[in-house]
Amino acid sequence: METARKLLFAAGAALLFTVPAGADVPESERPIIVPLHNWTGAQISSTVSGEILRRMGYNVEYVAISALAAPQGIADGEITYSPELWSNNLGDVYPVMIESGDIVDIGGLGLDAREGWLYPLYVEEECPGLPAWEAFLDCHELFATTETIPNGRFLDYPSEWRSRAGDLIREQELPFDVVPAGSEGTMIAELNSAVDREAPLVMMFWAPHWVLSVHETGWIDIPEDLVNQYSLHKPRIFKVAWPGTHDEWPVAARFLESFTLANGPQEVMMDLIDNQQQDLIEVTNRWLDDNVDVWQPMVDAAMAGS
Repeated sequence: METARKLLFAAGAALLFTVPAGADVPESERPIIVPLHNWTGAQISSTVSGEILRRMGYNVEYVAISALAAPQGIADGEITYSPELWSNNLGDVYPVMIESGDIVDIGGLGLDAREGWLYPLYVEEECPGLPAWEAFLDCHELFATTETIPNGRFLDYPSEWRSRAGDLIREQELPFDVVPAGSEGTMIAELNSAVDREAPLVMMFWAPHWVLSVHETGWIDIPEDLVNQYSLHKPRIFKVAWPGTHDEWPVAARFLESFTLANGPQEVMMDLIDNQQQDLIEVTNRWLDDNVDVWQPMVDAAMAGS
């Protein structure tokens, strides 16, 4: 994935529908700025919505920026919207700015998400009590490395993702050392390597993700009181936008409010991008070409003003 500050992509696909007569789109020639956050799922949500907007006739530009760095840019109109935010990894900044009206919550994305502590299923052969919590703690030395022994090694999210798993482990004095991953890619590489070697591994992870269709995995049963204390509940996946979006691009704003993406399509595209090294924009446009019946009704409703 190219990491330049601003990524501009040419329109690579033909329009697959006709803009209804009388629809004045685009309402503004100013570009709609779409963020590419630092995980593949969010990048897919950005390009699927962005390429649909482009097919509608809008000028669309992509900007590489982390979710935690984006809210002020959204409030200032330098970024138009973000289509995939996970409520459990954002801290207080988004809720505070939504409450103040600096940014606007424009609804859920539609992903059925989960998050938790993942392990390759073969680990149960060496720790047969899994996924029970007490068995996990009793087997902590199974996950130890030369750097962590006698503690187990827990692979956490990258530091900037603000994982709560590390807080839980440290504050509850669990027998694990927390090791933040460098990126989503390094997490996948570690999981693939562990599976190849049938080595024990426990890590913070999430769904939907393509890798879960490739490897058999289990999830640790974290006690409900710790789930509540450390906000490890099922996350809400939602969209936000610049408050001026409705005034500048009313049809686009209506489309973004109705835009949804299901787990299955996102996981298929993740696999092509991460596992098969295909181009993000090309994968997105192929999916759009093949699934007009999925997204066209959202466009039609936005054009009609509903």
